[in-house]
Amino acid sequence: MRANCWMGRGKVQVRDVPDPQILNSHDAIVRVTSTAICGSDLHLYDGFIPTMEKGDVLGHEFMGEVVEVGPEVRDLRPGDRVVVPFPIACGNCWACENELFSICENSNPNAGMAEKLMGHSPAGIYGYSHMLGGFPGGQAEYARVPFADVNPIKIEDDLPDEKVLFLSDIFPTGWIGAEMADIKPGDVVAVWGAGPVGQFTIASAFLMGAERVIAIDRFPYRLHRVEEMGAEPLDYEEGIDVPDALRDMTGGRGPDSCIDAVGMEAHHATPMYAYDRAKQATRLETDRPFVLREAIMSCRNGGTISVIGVYGGLVDKFPMGSFMNRSLTMRGAQCHVQKYLRPLLDRIRRGDIDPSFVISHHMSLDDTPRGYRIFRDKQEQCNKVVLHP
Repeated sequence: MRANCWMGRGKVQVRDVPDPQILNSHDAIVRVTSTAICGSDLHLYDGFIPTMEKGDVLGHEFMGEVVEVGPEVRDLRPGDRVVVPFPIACGNCWACENELFSICENSNPNAGMAEKLMGHSPAGIYGYSHMLGGFPGGQAEYARVPFADVNPIKIEDDLPDEKVLFLSDIFPTGWIGAEMADIKPGDVVAVWGAGPVGQFTIASAFLMGAERVIAIDRFPYRLHRVEEMGAEPLDYEEGIDVPDALRDMTGGRGPDSCIDAVGMEAHHATPMYAYDRAKQATRLETDRPFVLREAIMSCRNGGTISVIGVYGGLVDKFPMGSFMNRSLTMRGAQCHVQKYLRPLLDRIRRGDIDPSFVISHHMSLDDTPRGYRIFRDKQEQCNKVVLHP
């Protein structure tokens, strides 16, 4: 089959690779009909996630048609149309029983590798390094889906792929970002990052009753998108101090909740950006936590920080004094997607939200290398790329 493969820092290539096979009696094989390039894929592309190997198949946002199932799969049949969540969950461990699917205790066969960096291992993830399982991803014509009775959700109506594909990751991720922010009706919420995840976070915040959402970014086309959604855009490259600006916009109090939808490759127009780039280049820190620092310093006393931007390891100059002395709460997670599939699908069916609004580009699988370039470099006002194998 054809698949998009990681070939080193800044290089992906669509190659012929072996077809996936049933390896476990609970597996299914899915013919991919739509897949997407995620912002967290760029961390792989840019070489910031360890334990990648040349030829690894990328992609963790995908859906398609079941073509084969293992002998112990009970709920799926060939011909079923499914969306596949990015974290792989067994359904039986303590974490899964408590709906903490992205920290499943059984799905990462390389848990020991992750434990060396993180202390404990999260779940396996499609196409996201050998540290997280080495599972081939979904930017391909076919994909193997472990624990097939636990993870995919069947799409049993005629909703098009574009409306349901993002249930695989970025819609639930935006939702949990707003949920972890403890938003109450009338709250003011600040969201760093106006890309696709940030856009779903903003939409979710409004659905949860936020009165105002302030979006911090630097790309005019993305800020225009979120302004059309009702958010107040804040361009940090206009020579402003973001915490000061947020205090001015909230009567000196600061936002009730601050959400980091950026993660490890944060950019900023200050000397601290050069500092973080140098520390990261010399491996003295793995992540650039400028957004995280700024969110902590901006949030009102007693407020909540929610972190859904992906971090991979260690950060420097974390403002622990501000965090502790001002009674802040911080929560973070890779999204427990399986928990949210049904309720968010119901919202799509009711017309509360049409997730296809984030799509800017449709491409064939063979165009994937170009898709990565324009998405990373913000060319052609690229917001979200959907690939069609």
